[in-house]
Amino acid sequence: MAIATAVQRGSWVYVFDEAGRQLTTISGDLHGFTGSSVSVKRGNWIYVFDEHGHQQHCYSC
Repeated sequence: MAIATAVQRGSWVYVFDEAGRQLTTISGDLHGFTGSSVSVKRGNWIYVFDEHGHQQHCYSC
């Protein structure tokens, strides 16, 4: 499943597919997203997650 959109709601990021189905929810501030990943900022770190909410990378800001 590809990521169609990611939406910030309070301190959570909600990730949806093309059909509008929720794929996952991730805590933090939305930094950006692509068709296959979501970037979330927590403090001085950027975390990259796949469409299932599994962490793929972590970068220091």
